[in-house]
Amino acid sequence: MASKGSGETPTIIKKYANRRLYNTQSSSYITLDDLARMTRDGVDFQVLDAKTGNDITHAILTQIIMEEEANGEQLLPVSFLRNLIGMYGNSMQALMPHYLDATMDNFRANQGRFQEAFTSSISPDGFNRLAETNMAMFQAAAEAFMLKPANDRSAAAAHSATPAADPADLAQLRAQMKAMQDKLDRMGG
Repeated sequence: MASKGSGETPTIIKKYANRRLYNTQSSSYITLDDLARMTRDGVDFQVLDAKTGNDITHAILTQIIMEEEANGEQLLPVSFLRNLIGMYGNSMQALMPHYLDATMDNFRANQGRFQEAFTSSISPDGFNRLAETNMAMFQAAAEAFMLKPANDRSAAAAHSATPAADPADLAQLRAQMKAMQDKLDRMGG
């Protein structure tokens, strides 16, 4: 979240027994959709049970994900969900939250690079390469966390190794994307 680690105190949301959520900063009742929007906007918040004072932020965020998934906004593939469920009770369970956090941070950094590359006119091949690199990295990491013999993990790591992009290739891809953008501009205007 945007204010993560910034020292600012999070907005306190109180959840009452009647399932209503109360934003103490704006002094108004809000919905799960409002919390989802706050999350997307990078607003740091903490959800507390109004009666007990317990922090229930994790449960509320999980509920938001479940509602998004149920409403056709499916982001999580079934295979990922199965692997995630398989990690509960696994000896690696304690490492997963840190690993998933680091993976998401890496994804966001790649997303930023992806957007920069798009504005710098990279070709569709470049997009595909970036997506393949992200998927290979994620699959290799997921396989590494599954309880497999060491030789299976090393084979998976060797299989998923991705070569670094050649600067000459990137320059060529940018030139191709610029040509495509110019063509689109002429068609649109």
